[in-house]
Amino acid sequence: MNQFKTVALLGLLSALLVSISYWVIGGTNGLFVGIIFAAVTNLGSWYFSDQIALKAYNAQPVTPEQAPGLYAMVKQLCDRANLPLPGVYIVPSAAANAFATGRDPKHAAVAVTEGIISLLPEDELEAVIAHELSHVNNRDTLTQAVAATVAGAISGLAQFASYGMWFGGSRNNNRGGNPIGLLLTIMLAPIAATVIQLAISRTREFSADAGAAKLTGNPKALARALQRLDLTARQIPIEGNPAFEPLLIMNSFSGKTMANLFSTHPSTEARIQALMKLEQKI
Repeated sequence: MNQFKTVALLGLLSALLVSISYWVIGGTNGLFVGIIFAAVTNLGSWYFSDQIALKAYNAQPVTPEQAPGLYAMVKQLCDRANLPLPGVYIVPSAAANAFATGRDPKHAAVAVTEGIISLLPEDELEAVIAHELSHVNNRDTLTQAVAATVAGAISGLAQFASYGMWFGGSRNNNRGGNPIGLLLTIMLAPIAATVIQLAISRTREFSADAGAAKLTGNPKALARALQRLDLTARQIPIEGNPAFEPLLIMNSFSGKTMANLFSTHPSTEARIQALMKLEQKI
């Protein structure tokens, strides 16, 4: 079900990009440019997503000699999940967080902060790493990178449209653009793109939590880790580009009611409840 929702939301996001190109540029040319723009942004995010995300959080690669315990934990989980060993990185930050990135399992990286290594006991840290490896196995790292890139392209087009209205005057109409559609684009498109992008992120978090529970056989360990991380994330938020916050295992705040639309993650309470249901099944 989560896979279906993700595909549907990604399709909606790409369709929104094409539609916006139609309103901004106008007519058939706008549709054509929108399709090309969507293809180029998706390709770029597919190829460069891992390096961009790692640089955004200043993640540093480590060797087995530098972090033997961490490496052994990652390797054991990869062997269990039948995954190739990803690059292992440590983020020099007191914030307690982790993320995975990469276009596929053969080009993946897992990064943990110094804060999360010192905060969590071994079984909870293992559960967090299993969560990140589940993202890799499910290709969520690529999905989220594509969603973030397309959403950014939509916001950029909306900004371009606003400049066109202020400085281009009626020239948009000469190209066949619709002024009413253009106005709606400027006002609503970035909001819609963000809501869709974050809905994709929340869907993938539930799937990764379930994957981690199955991989470790210990849903309670991840539930306990999420409780600790939820508390510390508010006290010491991680510094980095907010565009990559959907990659993190825990965001800096938990949304309530309408604010959930603009949250990168489901509420911690909802995630723990889902894990407890898995615990009962196991």
